[in-house]
Amino acid sequence: MNEFLMTTYTIALPVVLGYIVWLLKESKLIRSANSEGTKCLLRVKLIEYHDEYMEKKAIPSYALRNWVEMYEAYKRLGGNGMIEGMDKEIHALPII
Repeated sequence: MNEFLMTTYTIALPVVLGYIVWLLKESKLIRSANSEGTKCLLRVKLIEYHDEYMEKKAIPSYALRNWVEMYEAYKRLGGNGMIEGMDKEIHALPII
């Protein structure tokens, strides 16, 4: 009986561990896709905010707060430097 359990254990353990590794890889792929999608949506919204308020030549305080929060989230997700210049321009606008 002991031999049977050891044989079963040596066969089942690699299978179970392989399955766990596969699940972790799948989970990482899903998280990565979610992060990239979120980053893309934030970039689109930041560009929309930039265009709208640069045209108005001023920004309301609530919109600036939204901008700051979106920009910080975008940077944490690894956003590129394109938005950095826009951030400087937004912060240079008068607050209304």
